[in-house]
Amino acid sequence: MVFVGHLDLLRYFQKAFRRSLLDIRYSQGYNPHQVMSFAMPLGVGVKSNGEYMDVTMNSVTSSKDFVEALGAQMAEGVDIVSVVELDEDSKNAMTSVAGASYYVDYREGYQPDFDFEKEFTKFMEQDKILVIKKTKKSEKEMDLKEHIHDYRVTGNQAYVLVDAGSVVNIKPNQIMEAFYESLGKECGAFTFVYTRDDLFMRESEEGPFLSLLAAGKEFE
Repeated sequence: MVFVGHLDLLRYFQKAFRRSLLDIRYSQGYNPHQVMSFAMPLGVGVKSNGEYMDVTMNSVTSSKDFVEALGAQMAEGVDIVSVVELDEDSKNAMTSVAGASYYVDYREGYQPDFDFEKEFTKFMEQDKILVIKKTKKSEKEMDLKEHIHDYRVTGNQAYVLVDAGSVVNIKPNQIMEAFYESLGKECGAFTFVYTRDDLFMRESEEGPFLSLLAAGKEFE
């Protein structure tokens, strides 16, 4: 499933909703489509424990019924974990995203020949982590440390909580590439397995990170 692109996943869910017979709302006009959107498209090859989508329904029964009806249509590798109801004035998931957490593991056969826990801790404890951010038109220096809000490392596994969204979107491979560069080593494209663990919102600019799931509540 990690190799399914975002547009294919969108089509997958459109078909799953039709098979589930859930009363999802359709847009008006010449070419009606289901009213749904994803919080943040997941990169191809990245695993995930916590993805979010918004759907607008004409009618619903309960969170439990919704999970069971849609979950019954899922292929192996995709699970419907929870369904919550949002208030009418809630922002959609796409505009709510402010952070993302990731687990970083070494791929089998790519384990390091150095003490990863010690070296990664030393790297993350720097005052600044400067990298060059490249765009189509320019390059500029960026301090990754400003956008990393939490981390921990155990053995050969690391966890990071970073800024994410439409304004700043830090990816874990940026951190690992900068880490390897600091060691004078090259970070291969297949060295790590990345797993997005959750997506977060903030109620204020300096407020705590809250899981997107906290925006709603289960219904009966």
